[in-house]
Amino acid sequence: MSTNALRDHLAARGDVSVARLRSTVARLSGNEFTGRRVGTAGGLASGEWLAGQLRTAGANVSVDHFEVAAVLELSETPVLEWSGHRGMRVLVHRRDFAEHLRSASLPTVQTGLLGAMDDQDWNGRWIVAATPQQRVLQRAWAEGAVGLLVPRGVDEAGWMPKMIAGPGAASVPILSVRTDLHLEMAASSSRGDRASGSVPLQTVAATGTNICGLYTKSRPGAVSVLLTAHRDGVGDDLDQRLPAAADNASGVAVMMEAARLLALALPDGVGLAVALLDAEEVGAWGSAHHAPQVSAGTYVINVDGAAQLREAVAVEAGGPAEPLLSALDQAGRQVGVPLRAGPMPSDNRRYAAAGLPAIGIGMGMPGYQTPAETPDRVEPATLLAATRLIVATVQLLAAAA
Repeated sequence: MSTNALRDHLAARGDVSVARLRSTVARLSGNEFTGRRVGTAGGLASGEWLAGQLRTAGANVSVDHFEVAAVLELSETPVLEWSGHRGMRVLVHRRDFAEHLRSASLPTVQTGLLGAMDDQDWNGRWIVAATPQQRVLQRAWAEGAVGLLVPRGVDEAGWMPKMIAGPGAASVPILSVRTDLHLEMAASSSRGDRASGSVPLQTVAATGTNICGLYTKSRPGAVSVLLTAHRDGVGDDLDQRLPAAADNASGVAVMMEAARLLALALPDGVGLAVALLDAEEVGAWGSAHHAPQVSAGTYVINVDGAAQLREAVAVEAGGPAEPLLSALDQAGRQVGVPLRAGPMPSDNRRYAAAGLPAIGIGMGMPGYQTPAETPDRVEPATLLAATRLIVATVQLLAAAA
């Protein structure tokens, strides 16, 4: 079937449903799924719902479980208060400060003087440090410091994005403090100011769940396409919602809609499957588990964010991806979506590392992995553009075979 004939056949079966795209984003971002962190009740419930949606769309669904070794989890909301010459200041979690990924657990609030790096005695003090370098950590532990306060910037919306995977715990508690406040603390460390803080951070194991949908098997030698998007988020905090609408409910919605349309129109023999992956936010465990199961030569297209298009779609290619990139480039011009080369450190890299032709596509927005990542900020026009881009790319791959 020619490219034009395939496009006409698809159009006859119906175009992209923006209403369905928006509904999927809203449902995945809702309270019942609690931010969709791997291993949580909300994460499991979202997987069950997605499996049902894929079955309704005609896919043969399989559910694949795997173990995740280390997920960072707060048992309580961290505390940081600062008292001194300007009175008592209660800092706001994720606005003014956040847990550091290398922090040791400090489950109860501990108070101590603010200390500077050049102080002779660190015992019982919160040390205002530039970085948590190993030598600083060793001294802090050896001298009995309460913990370290290190600087961290905020995103465009003024948030410190939540992260739930790190390099392993250090020997002392560490809190990240907004850069401007950290500078104030450093200037106040010689005035007898005090800090009170807690870091109730723990590492837990979890079970991840990939939801895979097979629409059509490929004939020998025919094109086979796998559409992927991670379905997990970083999860709600104890006292506030993190809806994970852009990262990556939007990508999931796009891939489900694209697969629905393509399944109606692709020529016989072209393989089409979808993988909605878990545990991307803790190191892309879901795609690492799934990639070795994918047949050699399968073209993999991954969307991590389809929220705000801005100037152009970020694209990263890996593996023997030249035909896939060529189809994507042509599709971008065909549907009027500009493309640019840019890093996409997501599940696409796991498939590329397995030797598969893979591309990662992203259209993110400020405020991701924060409470500001709400479905109303996901642009319908971007969802529409992303879906049409994926559909056109797969059309062109199929027509060129």
